[in-house]
Amino acid sequence: MANYELNYEILDEDAAKKNGNPYEELLEWVETIVFAFFAVILLFTFVLREAFVDGDSMNDTLADGDKLIVSHLFYEPEVGDIVIINSENGYIYGADNQLQAVPGLGKAIVKRIIATGGQQVDINFETGEVKVDGKAIDEPYIKELTKRDEGGHQYPVTVPEGYVFVMGDNRMNSTDSRSALVGFVSEEDVLGKVVFRFMPFNSFGKIE
Repeated sequence: MANYELNYEILDEDAAKKNGNPYEELLEWVETIVFAFFAVILLFTFVLREAFVDGDSMNDTLADGDKLIVSHLFYEPEVGDIVIINSENGYIYGADNQLQAVPGLGKAIVKRIIATGGQQVDINFETGEVKVDGKAIDEPYIKELTKRDEGGHQYPVTVPEGYVFVMGDNRMNSTDSRSALVGFVSEEDVLGKVVFRFMPFNSFGKIE
């Protein structure tokens, strides 16, 4: 009989847990939702950012109006990365061959990193060939060859340490490091790497 009573009590407790207090269940749901909300807030504050594409300079990789997720925590610029940059100032070499800041576009723009600090960039605007450190780079992502000189540099040009050289994938319709309006981009002005496109839905996915 003792064993029977013990089993009965255990079954009774299990049933009570399953039936639970509806207010306690509601509280658990609210706690879960609040936790998830703050987790998303922290994620987008310290790890990710949202950005959107304004213009056609990154066609066909990105299109006007695309909405993007940008990773910025502990990010270090690398060649080939698509990044969001602050173009408040452009940096170019002056007449004395010293780096100087000039007024930029004054907005956040999206471009691809072609070279980083210490690397030499050379562009042949007749053939459209781009060389980094003397080697022609493979650019399957570009819409057209690089045949437009925007007058920002004399080539070949060496990227200063702590800066990057960026260009849009749509080379004939992109204001980028070729222009003094963008020039060399300070690594401090690189706001993060584009990692994902979440709109439009038919282009949803990771960005390479």
